[in-house]
Amino acid sequence: MRLKIQDKDFVYSLLKKYSDFLLHRAYKRIEYSGIEKITQNSAVIYAPNHTNALMDALVVLAIDEKPKVFVARADIFKNPKVARFLYFLRIMPIMRSRDGMEEVRKNDATIHKAADVLKDGVPFCILPEGTHRTKHSLLPLGKGIFRIALEAQELLKDEMPLYIVPLGLEYGSYFRFRSTVLMRVGDPINVKDVINNHPDLTKPELMNLMKADLSDKMKDIILYIPDDQWYESMLELTRIETRKYMLRMPFRSGSVLVRREMASKRIVSDVMKLREEHREEAESLLEKAGELKLRREESGISVMSMMSRVPVLTAMWRGVALLLTGVYTIPMGILVLPVVGLSSFLHKKMPDYAFINSIRFVTQLLLWPLLLVIYGIASFFFLDWEWALAFCILLIPAYHWCHDALRSFRLLVSDIKLTSDRKLRRMLKDCRKMYNDLIG
Repeated sequence: MRLKIQDKDFVYSLLKKYSDFLLHRAYKRIEYSGIEKITQNSAVIYAPNHTNALMDALVVLAIDEKPKVFVARADIFKNPKVARFLYFLRIMPIMRSRDGMEEVRKNDATIHKAADVLKDGVPFCILPEGTHRTKHSLLPLGKGIFRIALEAQELLKDEMPLYIVPLGLEYGSYFRFRSTVLMRVGDPINVKDVINNHPDLTKPELMNLMKADLSDKMKDIILYIPDDQWYESMLELTRIETRKYMLRMPFRSGSVLVRREMASKRIVSDVMKLREEHREEAESLLEKAGELKLRREESGISVMSMMSRVPVLTAMWRGVALLLTGVYTIPMGILVLPVVGLSSFLHKKMPDYAFINSIRFVTQLLLWPLLLVIYGIASFFFLDWEWALAFCILLIPAYHWCHDALRSFRLLVSDIKLTSDRKLRRMLKDCRKMYNDLIG
């Protein structure tokens, strides 16, 4: 076992490469925007928002080739075997305020170790919200990250600068496998500059100052929707109006994911401004969006179908594509059932739906390679080597292909439902018209 959690480990390095590779298969697209803001040859504390359980940490881990040290809630370290495995994965325990002040005081050891990690030049990551929540919003930040930063700065002295780097994670879907991820890097906080610029402030005051600064910077790099009674309505508006704004943007504005986030933030900003200036009109619009969402969900229609201007043509295209690829999808779908079935079984044991993609990822990581080996051996046993080799090659992308095909089939059904639901189409048209009349 490593003497220090940040010490180099060959097995860990191999596992990281494998995990990074599978992560890029688990999502259709992963983009990192603003990487150049991460300073080299310095101590770095990553501070991402926390919306998607384990997947958040994996996306941060894959930002570059460097190993990173994380923290996780202390209760999962109670089993000694689990604790040793988490240590191998470079994860340390941290107590939360909900655990009680006596337990929180035990964080001193973790804070000292974290400072030592940073002194050795290894990036450290702590999710400052303290708990995950599948919302485009931000919970109040805890103070642990700032205690670690101040202590680490004392240890580092003038050896190297220390930065808290805000990270904004935006998922195309929190719950759908093979979705998209955009990570935006915000403007770092230079901890030494904060200390030097405010020599009269106490440590608690410095922590509060950095807390407010980090919270503002994190809100700037995510789709931030205030968590109030209109959250769901606001989110529905961003989904049905985003495409219009994206079409108006020049391609040089950024990638599809960047432009989608920019468009969504523009919609939220416009609606918030309308709420301030014309409260009644804004609430009428949000009520209409809320009714639209309720009707859509009751009808089992995906918001992706609502984004299409001509759902009939979209349905026809999906249907043709599924028919043409069915000769591959159906037999391969049967072969991937053990992985899908196990992940579904495990998820039923864990009521928090936010873990669904984390479970899918872990079962993919552990079980799919084993099945590939079993299927490969069986194919060479029963088939000529040329056919067996062709079968093995076709089998490699099957797990992810079948997820995409199932998604396409569900969207086909959704498109057909929307085409036949006149009331919902009328509600969508009225909502869009009201939005255009009020905001444009």
